[in-house]
Amino acid sequence: MNQSETENETTAVGENVAPASPPRRFEGPSTEGPRGAGPGRGPSDEERPRRRMGRRRRVCIMCADKIKVVDYKNVNFLRRFISDRGRIETRRRTSACAKHQRALASAIKRARHLALLPYTAEHLRGAGMGHR
Repeated sequence: MNQSETENETTAVGENVAPASPPRRFEGPSTEGPRGAGPGRGPSDEERPRRRMGRRRRVCIMCADKIKVVDYKNVNFLRRFISDRGRIETRRRTSACAKHQRALASAIKRARHLALLPYTAEHLRGAGMGHR
């Protein structure tokens, strides 16, 4: 048996033998980007103007107008937060904060119970569409 065959047998038995690699040196922060900066890659980080990431944060309508209580009798205001199918819109679409979205949902449900707002859309009621 020569040396290469004995190495194969020792690794097959279960010993993990890693090849020796030279120690890595820390050379300071890299000047390259994640994909590497080469010719034709554009300006480097120092030359590029800074841009803000993402969109500007939307402010809650009710916080901006300093509305303390969402009134269930204010039907025109509540209609803005109901979709064309009669569903309560999500926070993303209404741009309401969590506190006011909860108040909106309870006010819409209360107005529906008192028949101030519809549970479903008008065009879906007469069509007879429902659960199967």
